[in-house]
Amino acid sequence: MNPQPLEPRALIFDCDGTLANTMPLHWHAWQMVTRRYDLHFPEDRFYALGGVPSRDILKMLAEEQGRSLDHIAVAHEKEDLYLPLMAQIEPIRAVVEIAQANFGKIPLAVASGGTQKIICEVLEQIKIRQLFAAVVTSEMVKHQKPAPDIFLEAARRLGAEPKYCRAYEDTDLGLEAIRAAGMDAVDVRTLRG
Repeated sequence: MNPQPLEPRALIFDCDGTLANTMPLHWHAWQMVTRRYDLHFPEDRFYALGGVPSRDILKMLAEEQGRSLDHIAVAHEKEDLYLPLMAQIEPIRAVVEIAQANFGKIPLAVASGGTQKIICEVLEQIKIRQLFAAVVTSEMVKHQKPAPDIFLEAARRLGAEPKYCRAYEDTDLGLEAIRAAGMDAVDVRTLRG
């Protein structure tokens, strides 16, 4: 039996698919880049790998499919294809309302597998960047989700012990990372319905 979660002293949020409805736009950019490089990447796998940086996904796809490509350069191409779509981003209201309700009461952070530049632009686009004391992204940690590193780094930057953090995610890999960090995990897919 799991003990009752401790009252949170800090909240940490994933961004894509949690605070912002970006996943369909990312999928559109992925379709363009995988067609360009003739890589097989089905939609269900894209969603299952939510939270994994594009460069890591591209490296994995290239290795699996026996392709030689510069996964860093192609990740930048994918990002360039995504940028013009950002004007279409909408907030995920149920989750954003949780952040807004707790702003000024306890510290808030973002922990995302995206890049600092893009994630901060997304948060600005949906007008919530000011809510977060820290925005931790893939380039700030060595090990990506499902490793706990990104959530642990967010807690560290907020000055909060992991056991007193509640974190919000929309993917199984992200939830696994939260639990590995010793935090209370909230699956936002149950809030959006």
